[in-house]
Amino acid sequence: MNPSVPLAERMRPTTFNQYVGQSHLVAPGSVLRDMIESRHIASFILWGPPGVGKTTLARIVAGYLDRPFYSLSAVSSGVKDVREVIERSRAGRMFQPNRPILFIDEIHRFSKAQQDALLGAVEDGTITLIGATTENPSFEVIAPLLSRCQVYVLKSLSVNDLQSLLERTINEDEYLKTLSFSIEETEALFRFSGGDARKLLNIIELIVSTYREGETIVINNDLVQKRLQENIALYDKNGEQHYDIISAFIKSIRGSDPNAAVYWMARMINAGEDPLFIARRMVILASEDIGLANPNAFLMANACFEAVHKIGMPEGRIPLAETAIYLATSSKSNSVICAIDAALEAVRTQGDLSVPLHLRNAPTELMKELGYARDYKYAHSYEGNFTDQDYLPQNLNGTVFYEPQDNAREKEIKKFLSRWGGRYSYDK
Repeated sequence: MNPSVPLAERMRPTTFNQYVGQSHLVAPGSVLRDMIESRHIASFILWGPPGVGKTTLARIVAGYLDRPFYSLSAVSSGVKDVREVIERSRAGRMFQPNRPILFIDEIHRFSKAQQDALLGAVEDGTITLIGATTENPSFEVIAPLLSRCQVYVLKSLSVNDLQSLLERTINEDEYLKTLSFSIEETEALFRFSGGDARKLLNIIELIVSTYREGETIVINNDLVQKRLQENIALYDKNGEQHYDIISAFIKSIRGSDPNAAVYWMARMINAGEDPLFIARRMVILASEDIGLANPNAFLMANACFEAVHKIGMPEGRIPLAETAIYLATSSKSNSVICAIDAALEAVRTQGDLSVPLHLRNAPTELMKELGYARDYKYAHSYEGNFTDQDYLPQNLNGTVFYEPQDNAREKEIKKFLSRWGGRYSYDK
């Protein structure tokens, strides 16, 4: 009979030997493993995408050190819950030789007041804090708390990691090892998993559930794709469609469809998506897809992020929708990202080219004698604040990284650049 406990929970590792992935942190001799084995751990934050083992690693650390383990979710816990754990830890100091570990999942969801409540207990050693976040802690964790925590970055699982997890699951799970498997192909299985262990195990469980007792369970690309298409889950911010929905949202704005943009945003808001995640994506899009066609788009997106951060939800839905519609109806240009990517490629292929002598700084007499800054022309001393002078390394003279695109704002930029003559070929 199929066990009622989900496969992902049945396969949750309890020791470092069972843990898959993150060898840069947990392999013998790695920085985090050494700290744990010293049995003197400082508070730290685990930053990484969903399904890579943040919660599991926290539990393994607590078990290895034989410490009391308290777990809170920032989604459902408040200041009162934090203070209760802290008071319980202080009250139990006489009876607990080991400092308790407080694990907070999705710590980026904690408000400033909730994070402030942790500070004193972390600083005086009442608890050791382990936080888990899918968002950059530099943006989401208050500076005083962040300064008291080391940040460790977890990566999506590699193909080799997923292969190891697949083999361990089939060979070690008490239920699955009684079944017969035929693994023909794994490309689709791993691709749909997206480096997420939980997704991989959920897909395996889904496939197994479609077979009758006694049948050989076949895993190949066509079957995996078919089974997933037949069982499309409702949107879940941590589930299968998370990245599909945000992708549809971004592509709708890029494609100048405000109605579709608002619809996909509504899907995310209704599912409980972090509004700051939506706002952050719009800040990126304003630079990447609108850029110099409408520089105000970036200012508006950034203001939206700040507003949502201050007022929260449900009111935050209004500036979010306003910004999405504004971005969708703005002129589009990806000239900025094309320019910086082209420049980075030149750096990678050409190496560190010398700075021309006339552009170098000359703070000493020796440098002046060597010709540093000798022929530099100060633009403001010339008509129109411009003089024809090379600013790129000699090997790159005349190279065009930034190409103004066909919109009103960049047509003006192109006109401005072209009127100065032949430095670049914008007039062609």
